[in-house]
Amino acid sequence: MVERTSPRRLDRTFQALSDATRRALLDRLSQGERTVGELARPFDMSLAAVSKHLNVLAGAGLIQRRYAGRQCWCRLDPAGLRTVDGWLSFHRRFWEERLDLLEATLAERRSKER
Repeated sequence: MVERTSPRRLDRTFQALSDATRRALLDRLSQGERTVGELARPFDMSLAAVSKHLNVLAGAGLIQRRYAGRQCWCRLDPAGLRTVDGWLSFHRRFWEERLDLLEATLAERRSKER
């Protein structure tokens, strides 16, 4: 059974992951905590644009932010991906069972034809 997760939360998470820039930001954060400036450096966009992407990631629960003086530090929040993992795990099991059944049915038919 699918774990009871708010559909809105799942929608926000998939929406956040649908953008290549946000996935790249998550990849960078997988190497450790970074400031917004460090995260923005490799991208050809303003700090404000990167900040908007980070707001989407934070809204989806994929990152956490903390402030130290004038700097904003970001880090991954693995709990945000648990929502997606639970949903995907259920559907992976569902389709694997169906495909295994199909494979067994086709094998049985082939053996009867011989």
